[in-house]
Formats: sequence, structure tokens, C-alpha cells
Amino acid sequence: MKSVFKFILNTIPRPILIRLSIVVRPILAFLLKGNTFTDPIDGKSFRMFLPYGYGTQRNNVLSPSTLSLERHRLLWLYLQNETDFFTATEKKNVLHFAPEQEFYKRFKKQKNIQYTTTDLFSPLADVKADICNLPFEDNQYDVLFCNHVLEHIPDDTKAMQELYRVLKPGGMAILQIPQDLNRATTFSDDSITDEKERAAIFGQYDHVRVYGRDYFDKLRSIGFAVVEEDYTKTISPELVTKYCLAPGEIIPVCFK
Repeated sequence: MKSVFKFILNTIPRPILIRLSIVVRPILAFLLKGNTFTDPIDGKSFRMFLPYGYGTQRNNVLSPSTLSLERHRLLWLYLQNETDFFTATEKKNVLHFAPEQEFYKRFKKQKNIQYTTTDLFSPLADVKADICNLPFEDNQYDVLFCNHVLEHIPDDTKAMQELYRVLKPGGMAILQIPQDLNRATTFSDDSITDEKERAAIFGQYDHVRVYGRDYFDKLRSIGFAVVEEDYTKTISPELVTKYCLAPGEIIPVCFK
């Protein structure tokens, strides 16, 4: 199964994968029903989660029902337990970059948010836009979600500046990235253009850098106030295992 998933991820373009997954997801959820692991996003349980990874495959990380990964389930729990994102009575303007399927329909249905999605290629995007040149007004959004996007962007400084520009004062931005916390500094090398070499060095063929611990300080240099939220520390080890979370993963919660 691992080799099949690896082949699919590395050969089928992401927009096509998104469309295909809509058809395949209910079949997988039915076949893998069980009680070992639970997806907190929809509350459904399975005997196993699916493997995932463009390079090294991780076992039991992809939920069969929502197609969420560790980071998505962690973010859902954080939003649910630590913020008023789902419960606020005052309507919030929300901008979501490269919207994840597991969030898209649920956020669309929320009555307490005005929800806009954006991306250059995703079929789920309301607005096709370049993150380095956004067609939105200054101080327009109360909440931004931009998760696992910046590692794809050559000029991530410009992208961060645009994110800061469109966020309202007092607004919150969740800016998750794949991060090697063993690295003090971020590594990038524009001379690496071969896709196989990029996958080996950066973890994925379309990544252009590996972020280190200095990622948070770079966000601060743009103007964000950053909370490095180590949220799995607040969750019991039993639930970390049951929800298939990644212990020690940091959620960058940013404010303007």
C-alpha cells in the first residue's frame, strides 16, 4: 500500500488528486472502519489510517474519512478548544490559502464567518491569486489560514508581507509549515532544480526550502506577534496516539 500511495502522490498533479479523492474517500472510509484511531474532525473511527508521504512514507497518518493529516487534526483541536473560531457571534472575515478538503466544506457551512478561498491552481479556490501579489485590500481579514504553502514560494518574504498586509489589526493568522526543529536556520538553495534531488533534500519535489527554528523570528521581522504553540503538550498521550497527531509539532499562531 505504501508504494502505491507514494506513486500516486508523485505522479498525479495535485488538482487532479483533489477531484479523484472526492470519489475515493467514502469507499476507503467504509473499508477501514474500526476502533483503533479516531479523526477528531468528524468523530469517525477506523482500524487504521492510511500511509502518506512524497518521500518517506509515514504510517497511520491520513484519515480515510476527511483525508486529514496530523497537522490538520492538530489545528482543528486548537481552533475548537482554544479559540472562538466556531462559536463567535460576531461574523469574521476569513481568507484560506490552498484550502484543505477536510476544512473546506465545514468552513463554508459556518454561519459566523465570511469565508473566501484563494490559490493559483486549486479547484477549491474562489479567487485565483498569487500569494506574493494579492488582490485584496489592506486590513481586510480577521483570520488567515496559510498552511504548508510558504515552503513552495521562492520569495517567501514577499508572501509574508502580503499576508501581514491583508490581516486586520488584532487578527489571527495560522501559518503552518513543514519544519525541522533540529535546524537552527532555514536552508534553501536555488541551484537545486532537479525534482528528485529536491525531494531528497527538501522533503518534496515542489518545495524550495527546509524551515528551521528561525522561521518564527522571520515572521516577527515582518511585524507579526508569534505564539509558538506546542499544542500536543496539552493533550494526553493516549489521545495523541488515538488522533494520530505528531508530538511536538508547533502551530505558529500569528497576530497583527
